[in-house]
Amino acid sequence: MPRLTSDPNLSVCPNYADETFADTRLQLTNENMTEAQAVTILRNIWQTQNTADKNQCQAQVEADRERQENLERLCDDEQERQEQERLDEEEAAQKEDKKKNKHKYSAIPELDVPMKPVILPSPYAIRKLDKGDYVELWYFTNDGLNDAKLKSSVDEDAMVM
Repeated sequence: MPRLTSDPNLSVCPNYADETFADTRLQLTNENMTEAQAVTILRNIWQTQNTADKNQCQAQVEADRERQENLERLCDDEQERQEQERLDEEEAAQKEDKKKNKHKYSAIPELDVPMKPVILPSPYAIRKLDKGDYVELWYFTNDGLNDAKLKSSVDEDAMVM
């Protein structure tokens, strides 16, 4: 069926009793049919055709609505697929970043702030560590740390170079 371009619900039945339809009425009239009966027959024909056009228009509207719903569903599915792909890519990138930078993502223990100052080894041991030289283990024992703590105070009369 050809697609209707106008809405048949808005159509108005023409006045078949008018002079513009005189030739049409004349073709239907004879000794058994009057002009009033011809006008009634023409109106019935028009109403039957208009009802068929209304049904066709309704079918077109429903088909258009179904087509639009299918199109929207396809668009939604495509959008969800793209969103899922983006999330998968972000997750893969984050896993790769975590794999490369393990220390960046390591858990931070929930410890309180230390109340005592941190005891550092002697400056001599720290310099040797910075240079990458061998440092005896004694500097990191309790005795070595106590010795560094006692000797860390500098005599006020001493000159620093």
